[in-house]
Amino acid sequence: MKKIVFSAVQPSGALHIGNYLGAIKNWVELQKNYRCIFCIADYHAITLKQNPRILKKKIFELVCIYLSAGINPKKSIIFVQSQVPYHTELAWILNCITKISELKRMTQFKQKSKEHPEKVNVGLFDYPVLMASDILLYQTDLVPVGKDQKQHIELTRSLARRFNKEFGKTFKIPKALIKKQSEKIMGLDNPLKKMSKSAEDPYNYIALTDTPKLIREKIKKAITDSGKEIKYDKEKKPGISNLLTIYSLLSKKSIPQLENQYKNKTYAEFKKDLAEVIIKSLTPFQEKLKYYQSKPEYVKNILEQGRKKAEKISQATIKEAKKKLGLLCS
Repeated sequence: MKKIVFSAVQPSGALHIGNYLGAIKNWVELQKNYRCIFCIADYHAITLKQNPRILKKKIFELVCIYLSAGINPKKSIIFVQSQVPYHTELAWILNCITKISELKRMTQFKQKSKEHPEKVNVGLFDYPVLMASDILLYQTDLVPVGKDQKQHIELTRSLARRFNKEFGKTFKIPKALIKKQSEKIMGLDNPLKKMSKSAEDPYNYIALTDTPKLIREKIKKAITDSGKEIKYDKEKKPGISNLLTIYSLLSKKSIPQLENQYKNKTYAEFKKDLAEVIIKSLTPFQEKLKYYQSKPEYVKNILEQGRKKAEKISQATIKEAKKKLGLLCS
């Protein structure tokens, strides 16, 4: 049996090259050797207020993005979280063995509640437990995540061990799968903070749907560093280091190769070429995206097939968990 990989993206904000390089691009490769389950995490999205009409469009768009990036529904399961009821059912069970002190330690919650205290709700606080439910339902072996989500995976592992110890072996203990170079793509407007699809400033990111004109404009305005040398140094030159990382990942050239290529050249020359590399990389993806967006019935059918497969796997897990707890199962 192939090992199981589970991952998900929220259908909110503008999906950008950081999401692609840090997650979706890697998913395409994982399909070759693993049994992959990819989720549209719409319940996670509503921890922040969403416009219902826009959210519905974003869910459809995200499925099309998965397909356009190369996620193959014949090899992988693609489904929408809210269409499989066992996610929230297991989340409640896990809530009952999760300590409040554990959730209070979650770095992302502390950061978000500090930045926007007026927007803090129970869903945001409990987000890691629902994430644990998402993962454990599918007896997941590996979870490809960025470094910022590693703490959530550790909580998931703790909850799985705790349940297994108290009620009998039920869940696999998943491991985080972090790809070092692309674990975190930083913001174009602030290379000290992660590129964010929820950023208020659109010049923080390159959206996967940005036009060539907009891409050139955003790269031209991207923050660089003092000095003129195009050299990777994350501590002293975070701006140019971030741009070198993006260039390297998209062009498949190593960073030393790029440093040598742009020796004695200006930031302006480097940025001009980087913009063209991004445009060239995104063009085939954007053409596929238009195709899938024009085939709504085809996309809906993929989601329905994915829902059936996801429900079958997760139903078996929830039945076993309820049985171990002493709950009645239909």
